[in-house]
Amino acid sequence: MREILGRRRRLRFRRKAKSARLDAAVTFAVEWDWPVLPGASLRTTTRTAAGAACACPDPDCAVPGAHPYDPGLLAATTDERMVRWWWTRRPDAPVVLATGGRAPCAVSLPAVAGARALAALDASGMRLGPVVATPTRWSILVAPYGLERLGELLYAKDSVPSSLRFHGEGGYLLLPPSVAGAGQVRWERAPLAGSARPWLPDVEAVVDALVEASTSTPGGGSRLTY
Repeated sequence: MREILGRRRRLRFRRKAKSARLDAAVTFAVEWDWPVLPGASLRTTTRTAAGAACACPDPDCAVPGAHPYDPGLLAATTDERMVRWWWTRRPDAPVVLATGGRAPCAVSLPAVAGARALAALDASGMRLGPVVATPTRWSILVAPYGLERLGELLYAKDSVPSSLRFHGEGGYLLLPPSVAGAGQVRWERAPLAGSARPWLPDVEAVVDALVEASTSTPGGGSRLTY
């Protein structure tokens, strides 16, 4: 009997998780006007030494499940019917945000450096928007920026750690409650409940703290951590 009850609980949990991804994708696309698409997902029967394997054709995929594949990034949309069709067919698919344009951009860094950066920004009184976290990396969502603007900001720095990543026009980012090879994707700082569209800081407001945290964190300044 305990085994049957345990199996039922697991099935309810899986159904709830699948429904949560669909609901989140609809919220991002329809309520917030953020273009999304399903990620590559993970193979359910194949495991590698490092963990779950990506469903894409690359056997050495560095970011299993955490990238667009079929459809490609250009298919990202805010159309509710398309979003519902995608996640009805693939309820386990991660939710991928196409960054830039009218959607947020992001700056990501290793998790330990991310925690240090958030503490520094909080201490300075900086207002932050949503922050996405995985077990290995944190991503701060920022207002859309162009490559020229970003280049000017980075050119002014003495050095920029290679562990920092900039998700701008033509880029993408996994959003909660996705699951990929690196583990569960969650909100470290969740959008305010009931907000029509989350507020986002400018990249200039946060980049100094992110560079400093990455440079000063052991292993966080030069190692490219997925």
